[in-house]
Amino acid sequence: LDYNSADVWANQNYFKLNEEKKPKVVSGVPPDAFSDTGQLWGHPIYNWNELKKHDYKWWINRIDHCLNLYDFLRIDHFRGLVAYWEVPAGEDTAINGRWVEGPAEDLFPLLADKFEDFPFIAEDLGEITENVIEMRDRFGFPGMQVLIFGFGDDFPNNPHLPHNFSENNLACTGTHDTNTIRGWFENEASLEEKDRLRRYLGKEVSSDEVSRDFMRLAMMSVSKLVSTPMQDVLCLGEKARMNRPAEKEGNWKWRLNPEQISPELENKIRKMTHTYGRA
Repeated sequence: LDYNSADVWANQNYFKLNEEKKPKVVSGVPPDAFSDTGQLWGHPIYNWNELKKHDYKWWINRIDHCLNLYDFLRIDHFRGLVAYWEVPAGEDTAINGRWVEGPAEDLFPLLADKFEDFPFIAEDLGEITENVIEMRDRFGFPGMQVLIFGFGDDFPNNPHLPHNFSENNLACTGTHDTNTIRGWFENEASLEEKDRLRRYLGKEVSSDEVSRDFMRLAMMSVSKLVSTPMQDVLCLGEKARMNRPAEKEGNWKWRLNPEQISPELENKIRKMTHTYGRA
């Protein structure tokens, strides 16, 4: 949550703030494949000890409200509920942070009791440790398999390739943090990655068709859930990318226009979902 949000203003005791009501520590992640200096998100850190005193009711009420609007909730940065990276306020990067134990052990049983159908998806990407995997599997959270990550040097053993998927997962072409599939193919994929993709599909790959190819791979997998960003449904390139991690400008500006959804497109997607038993 943003420091200037109504949520923080109205619930200051639920965040790690100093006597001047400013953040003591802020959120982020350590250096990873996206950034050598990590990502400094800058949000105030939850005061989990205080939330626990009230049985996490504030958090659970927020989730309950969201589920009045949506069928599923993806828990972004799932590993942050097991352990999170907190950075002293005022730092320029996320390098000088530390790992702190999160509330998962106490919070997840409460979620399981409150929401019997457990309509959650764990965004289990990034630096995932054994304790994160254990917690995800113990409570039955579906994880995420992201096809755009599948064609690197660890091919064909990469867990993001369909033949390595497990059923209790959400298969997706990409995420808000990745390029579009077409953008990746045209601007980021190496010759080696393109060759692996060609061998995996057993055919030549073109910019015009690569997004559809990825959608088919996701839909034909054993994953019980499939999600495709609209940019990939529309076969759009890099200009339609939603977010670039660690960059402050130009993100979250892409918008879907009603005229982009044509009867022809609807028919193509309908046939694809029917072919792979997703309809």
